[in-house]
Amino acid sequence: MDWNRYRFRSVWLLPGPPAAVFAVLEKADEYSAWWPQVRSVTPLDDTSGVAVFRSFLPYELRVVARERRRDPAGGVLEIAMSGDLDGWARWTLRARPFGGTRAVYEQEVEVRRPLMRRLAVPGRPVFLANHAWMMRGGRRGLTALLRPV
Repeated sequence: MDWNRYRFRSVWLLPGPPAAVFAVLEKADEYSAWWPQVRSVTPLDDTSGVAVFRSFLPYELRVVARERRRDPAGGVLEIAMSGDLDGWARWTLRARPFGGTRAVYEQEVEVRRPLMRRLAVPGRPVFLANHAWMMRGGRRGLTALLRPV
């Protein structure tokens, strides 16, 4: 097992139709307004930017995210990442039978940050918990944003 590789999958059940969810998710530079663990996203051009993340552990991760796929009709947004994490992440959105959206977030990455690589074996459970905390924060923030007032 390569202790520096991670594969994540989260399912979020969200209010609002897939088109509304897509409209929010495609604006990565606005994530920090609703996702507390996304500290910033600074655009580099129309299809890439630098993202800074921090959950409950006392360090930030920086990645350059580059768009790989943007398919509003198919409900898919996918990026390639490089920097502290190398790999990809993808949102897949589908309408739920009785309203709302099922959003599936998938990510496969290899940790590049030297300290995290050195702590790969003993730190893995903490790194996984840190990611889960981040995803819960994002789901709560996006749900609140999409809820009608």
